[in-house]
Amino acid sequence: MKGFSFASTAIAAASLLASSVVAADVDPIVIKGSKFFYKTNGTQFFMKGVAYQQDIINANSSSAKTQYSDPLANAAACARDIPLLQQLQTNTIRVYAIDPTQDHTKCMQMLQNAGIYLIADLSQPSQSINRDTPSWNNDLYARYTSVVDSLANYTNVLGFFAGNEVSNQANNTGASAFVKAAVRDTKAYIKQENYRTMGVGYATNDDAAIRANLASYFNCGDPATAIDFWGYNIYSWCGDSTFHESGFDVRTQEFASYSVPVFFAEYGCNTPSPRQFTEVGALYGTNMTPVWSGGIVYMYFQEANNYGLASVISDTSVSKLPDFTALSSQIAKVTPSGVNSASYTPTNTQARSCPATGTDWRAAASPLPPSPNPQLCSCMYQGLSCVVKSSVSTTDYGTLFGTVCGYPGNACSGINATLGNFGAYSMCNATEQLAFAFNQYAAGQTNNPSACDFGGAATTKATQSPNAACRALVSQAGTAGTGTVTSAPSGTGSGSGSGSGSSSTASKAAAGLVTVPAFNFGMLQLGVYAVGAAMAGAGMILL
Repeated sequence: MKGFSFASTAIAAASLLASSVVAADVDPIVIKGSKFFYKTNGTQFFMKGVAYQQDIINANSSSAKTQYSDPLANAAACARDIPLLQQLQTNTIRVYAIDPTQDHTKCMQMLQNAGIYLIADLSQPSQSINRDTPSWNNDLYARYTSVVDSLANYTNVLGFFAGNEVSNQANNTGASAFVKAAVRDTKAYIKQENYRTMGVGYATNDDAAIRANLASYFNCGDPATAIDFWGYNIYSWCGDSTFHESGFDVRTQEFASYSVPVFFAEYGCNTPSPRQFTEVGALYGTNMTPVWSGGIVYMYFQEANNYGLASVISDTSVSKLPDFTALSSQIAKVTPSGVNSASYTPTNTQARSCPATGTDWRAAASPLPPSPNPQLCSCMYQGLSCVVKSSVSTTDYGTLFGTVCGYPGNACSGINATLGNFGAYSMCNATEQLAFAFNQYAAGQTNNPSACDFGGAATTKATQSPNAACRALVSQAGTAGTGTVTSAPSGTGSGSGSGSGSSSTASKAAAGLVTVPAFNFGMLQLGVYAVGAAMAGAGMILL
């Protein structure tokens, strides 16, 4: 196909870039019941969205990349692509990973000029909740809250995804507990920082065995832990299908009484190719708009997976592909009809019941993993007299966890990673956790002066007198680390969300506390070490 020349949109793009510095804020999108509305005029909002990010791989994949390109930090690319997004009547884009240290002002204001809103995933390929070894820890919390900080003051930010297809089959549904904890803590952070209301949701896959339990789990229980909206990655309408053949009719029935907004977080089956996008008429038609708030087409950029609407030729030029033309034609035919906020009284206000745990669902509704709290971990570490030697390689941590957790006693109770039974320090980094376990074991060996050794991996240090804040935190955790800490985490301390991605201290409440360099194990992975070592521990010679 003939390449799309930048010259045909040069004037529009230049206008976007030039006016970005004086862009007016757009009307924020708000949630009422199970629908989105423009805040000022109350008109119902339906997403006409496009996924917008080059070369990103699902962070749960074993081949996940650690490098990614932030699509909101490239003003030239935004100027090049936004005019084409406007041709598709795009009012929402989804990005999968941003760099919160970058300046997003130009792109975000160009998007505002075009009336385009943003949903941003909070993770990035090397910092996410992994389905096989899930964790919700201080490092991930810092990542998630830094993304919130960097985007909070742009009024065209609709909300965030705390996870994307993390649980994809029954045997890894336990990972959903960690995602729900991330939802809880991100929502609490937005409120804590007095940011305007922004939703936090989850993007799910369409696996028949677990999709109903997933939808119920993230919607059930305490509203403070439940998702604000539900994104559905669905590819069941392939080719010239129908509302019934695709299963869209059944999915619509399933969510007819769901208490929060639902939309397609990804859609657009590419078999056969090129796509015709005949599902657009159904998604924005009378059968679906009473339930669904539109959707996001996967995706703008042409990559190896052949889902692109456009192919990048250079920094200033792209080629529109046949899928672009098809989507443009279909989207031009639809005018979704909704309700006005003032005349809308939600009736589907009942949250779903939490699914029972068993072989087909492993995530308990309560308790969830504890909230990350760097101050708590630092306070705990200050009080330890037996810690990990700094010379110990992190590659040896697995064996050391297996050793100490395999000994008789409860040295690892405070770092316990068993689903439904989380220790207060289970969100600390691995060095802090291993030091806690070493110290717990050594403290119980009053008649063994060599207890703090562990084959040369441990050493003694002087304890520090805790201040009042530390005493309160550690007291809540309890001597064994099995208590419940109710004090809220302090976040990244990135300031008041300047919108420029700037950051200051690592943790406002933890200033001046001990920082322990380390890496983080997945919490279930740590649980495997503990359980596996229990069988071998009886045969070990106690230190």
